[in-house]
Amino acid sequence: MGIATALVRSAFLVNAVYAESGREYGLTPQQGQLLCVLMVKPYGMRELGATLGLAKSSLTGLVDRTAQHGLVRREPDPEDGRAIRVALTDEGAALAEEFYAETCRRIDALPAGLGDDDRGTLAELLARVVRDNEVPVVFMEEPRAAKAGPRQVRPSRKAP
Repeated sequence: MGIATALVRSAFLVNAVYAESGREYGLTPQQGQLLCVLMVKPYGMRELGATLGLAKSSLTGLVDRTAQHGLVRREPDPEDGRAIRVALTDEGAALAEEFYAETCRRIDALPAGLGDDDRGTLAELLARVVRDNEVPVVFMEEPRAAKAGPRQVRPSRKAP
């Protein structure tokens, strides 16, 4: 298998895991991405759109739907009185932590057939590709998932 095929197929694999985790937590894959991005810090709409690769109208709809479920809120940007930032609510932060930990657990299981050395090499090579292509922080470093503790099952939420 060539590098292009391997990367595209692995992207589909990771997207499927994201969708599966999202369904369990009542989130669309896009809402899961939004929550994970906002775990790092609140973002202005322009910066958030660029990070997620979404047009203004698509981002506005995503933020609106996620805000209706009480997971994010709009707040004034302290550096620009005309601008709005999007931040996690307390409920959104708790759900983001759980969703993130579960998604990390599932993705970490994907290369289960590899030994420790091969897993380390894979992580190192993929990290170089990510850094070389200046991929925005759309998913944090994994050690945070270890702090999430044992997984608690949340009542199923209706997917927005």
